Amino acid sequence: MVKLALTGKVQARSLVDEVVERLEAAIITGELPPGTKLNEQQLATALGVSRGPLREAIRRLEGRTLVERTPNIGVRVAALSPSDLNDLLVIRESLEGMACALAVEHLTDADIVGLEKLLKEHGSQKSIETGEGYYQESGDFDFHFRIARASRNKRLISMICGDLYDLLRIYRYKSSTMQGRAAAALQEHQDIVAALKTRDPQKAEAAMRNHIRNARIYSTMALQTAEAAPERPTELAPAIGELAERPVG
Repeated sequence: MVKLALTGKVQARSLVDEVVERLEAAIITGELPPGTKLNEQQLATALGVSRGPLREAIRRLEGRTLVERTPNIGVRVAALSPSDLNDLLVIRESLEGMACALAVEHLTDADIVGLEKLLKEHGSQKSIETGEGYYQESGDFDFHFRIARASRNKRLISMICGDLYDLLRIYRYKSSTMQGRAAAALQEHQDIVAALKTRDPQKAEAAMRNHIRNARIYSTMALQTAEAAPERPTELAPAIGELAERPVG
């Protein structure tokens, strides 16, 4: 029998999860851009939490490579160079194309209906309608994660959804903020589902590869645009106001 004394621990863990989710969204959407130095006191104040849960949340994000810790410097939001990003997306095109082809064999009709429902939910985002961006939460809320998992190939899933999965999500989102890309990316996801429904592995792989190829083009454009913009501070202060407007709890 579970004792009531355990209730406090569950709540504390839930608070950390919420802080992780809030910081993750801020990093992915660019509220906390790559290279931003995280100040624990400012973040704790903005989110309305103590530094204990915040530190645990930062440790989790560090484990997911969304932030990186440098001795004597502190913790910053992780960043990829243009060449690193290009290399990773070239590899990702092959891996995710393969995963999509393998998924044809394992996806049930119900699974495909689930993917269609997910994309319908994505399509309801106002940010897609306005062209501001296409945000996907991680795990089962992420179209790419679901396709990878449907491949049923453990090593392939690990390669796609492993160490660099979350870091690449930053640049996936950045690419979707380019003019016309959010709606186009959603349409490409729908094209992938349509290809999966034909139960033709080659069509499914081609649809996914086309999507990743386009994402690579727009990701490169987004990174070049960001680099060409006037240099902005890499401290936390510019984003603290927006975070403070949405306290945790």
